[in-house]
Amino acid sequence: MKAVHFGAGNIGRGFIGETLAENGFNITFVDVNKTLIDQLNKRGGYTIELAAKEHKQIEIHNVKGINNAKNPNVVSEEISKADMVTTAIGPKILNIIAPLIADGIKLRHSIGNITPIDVIACENMIGGSQSLKESVYESLNGEEQKWADRYIGFPNAAVDRIVPMQKHDDPLFVSVEPFKEWVIDKSQMKRPEIHLEGVEYADDLEPYIERKLFSVNTGHATAAYTGNMKGYKTIGEAIKDKAVVDQVKSVLSETGDLLIQKWHFDPQVHSVYQKKILSRFENPFISDDIERVGRTPIRKLGFNERFVRPIRELKEFDSDYKALVDTVGMVFFFDFPKDSESVKLRQMLKDESIEQVIKETTQLKDEDLIGEIKDAYKQHESVLKN
Repeated sequence: MKAVHFGAGNIGRGFIGETLAENGFNITFVDVNKTLIDQLNKRGGYTIELAAKEHKQIEIHNVKGINNAKNPNVVSEEISKADMVTTAIGPKILNIIAPLIADGIKLRHSIGNITPIDVIACENMIGGSQSLKESVYESLNGEEQKWADRYIGFPNAAVDRIVPMQKHDDPLFVSVEPFKEWVIDKSQMKRPEIHLEGVEYADDLEPYIERKLFSVNTGHATAAYTGNMKGYKTIGEAIKDKAVVDQVKSVLSETGDLLIQKWHFDPQVHSVYQKKILSRFENPFISDDIERVGRTPIRKLGFNERFVRPIRELKEFDSDYKALVDTVGMVFFFDFPKDSESVKLRQMLKDESIEQVIKETTQLKDEDLIGEIKDAYKQHESVLKN
């Protein structure tokens, strides 16, 4: 079996690549990073280390790479023969690689390859594969779209594994946490007979995506923004502070309340899930920089993102969201010159009133919520001044 995977970075190699390799796939990594692609082709494999006391190492074999900036036609040829296409490249890059995937689909069509194939976006976003499909279809004509409707699936996926920023002498070596979760919407698959070990298949993916987004992403970001307010540089330092842990627990309690009411997760099962998440943040072998976890604060303040969406929905359920609002108030104090969104946010706060900045970043129209976030911001501002 052959897989084409877009994104040879740490998540691509240390999570999706590992899972595909465990299932016997030959993997072609597609990336513009010359060093990674050259090394993959030179060595045909790489090493993964689990960030735990045992430091278990896993050897990955039967891999190669294509530099899509230099050899886009080779990418199309690989897709035309592949059994699966996956991505772990970042939500903002999906529309950039879409024409390449479209070219591969066109080639499958032209050579008469009617073996169904699934294209799975393994990104931190809701509806990633379907979003990618829309971009791919922009490069297909009517006949090609009809053909793709029949033979090409774009099943959404939820993925979860912490892969921290890291530097090694070996550019292919990657350290990852032992925990991993990959859930695929089987109702959207065109080739369901490919059943990957280590992957969960669900009839309805949305509960799993929201559980992950509103628990792991919201919790991790809460640790980052709370830690930042207290002057910490890493999640490892921050999570040793009881006040940071209490804030994360309070936020997870609120999002857990939403998830249980909305999706009817078993409260006891969800409690165990939340404790597992906290233990992952506390893993001493994975200490992410607060700068990395908190980066792109404007995106994280978005209307459908990890904070504002649960706040909106909890209000509809007439449930508590005080800790979430308190955390949103902290996001506006994220100040890292290397992060372009952080720089933009600081400039907005200089040029505009806090109410206007809240409206622009969150797209909220609910004046009560805007007022509550403003109050939280002012409270944190007052503490910093004193």
